[in-house]
Amino acid sequence: MHVHSISTSTPIFSFPSPPTRENPRNLNRSLKLKPIDRRCLLFSLAFSATPFFLASYLLESPPVADARGLLQMPPFRLSNRYYLVRAGESEFETMGIINTNPVSKTSVDNGLSEVGKKQTVRSALALKEMRACEGSCWIWPSITQRAYEAAEIIASVNGINRSNIVPEYSFLDARGLGAYEGKKLDALAKVYTSDGISPSIKPPPIDDGTPNESVSDVFVRVTQLMSILETQYSGDTVIIVSPDSDNLTVLQAGLVGLDLRRHRELSFGPGEVRFVDAMSIPTYKQPASAVYKCSNPPNCN
Repeated sequence: MHVHSISTSTPIFSFPSPPTRENPRNLNRSLKLKPIDRRCLLFSLAFSATPFFLASYLLESPPVADARGLLQMPPFRLSNRYYLVRAGESEFETMGIINTNPVSKTSVDNGLSEVGKKQTVRSALALKEMRACEGSCWIWPSITQRAYEAAEIIASVNGINRSNIVPEYSFLDARGLGAYEGKKLDALAKVYTSDGISPSIKPPPIDDGTPNESVSDVFVRVTQLMSILETQYSGDTVIIVSPDSDNLTVLQAGLVGLDLRRHRELSFGPGEVRFVDAMSIPTYKQPASAVYKCSNPPNCN
């Protein structure tokens, strides 16, 4: 048998020479095929079949899951159940001093005061009464000392394994108040007066590393947090533990479509617990006018 070399230029089928007077037998062989080289055939079939199998793979492969991206505020719906908790009073709050510099957020001095610990136990019991962790739940505290301590107390009282505590390293930092850092808590009145004028007004800056965040800045952070939670979990219960009130009031205002200039009306006391109801604002803090509703926060002006 004559063997062809493997080459794309070699024809798979080879016909004999036409019949001639010198060789009339070619007439009888003119319709017969020469033996086919198997290696040539397999190579050609593989080459010609590749587009078919590739197309079949692309058609049959499961589509890539759509990324949900950044959560839109107010959301159409929420995939999880959320409880918002403000950590109990801190040592600095006991002294009446503003402390928002992230450099010191893990300091022991930034932990819960004795009063704060009692407030947090009450919040943990409130969550238990609300059956927040019935079955299971995830606890997402700021890495700030007082918030993480509060998360541990909540986990202990509700029988939640510490592996279900997920520390948040930046999106739940206490709102940075710039030049008001180290001032008396009375200075917060000036901050909230500015908030009522525009969510874009920042506290005066300072050069000690303390951010000076506007309400809009906080809104960006908490929206990023919710985007992560809504992507990472589905049908779960998540307890968000914040070291301050502003993270939670801005978050709830965004969820319910309340003008961010009025976020202060949703103020959380130390140790307060609130179930997120994206359909309404608590009646005892209902805004006076529908003018303050906002469909596209933080652009509410």
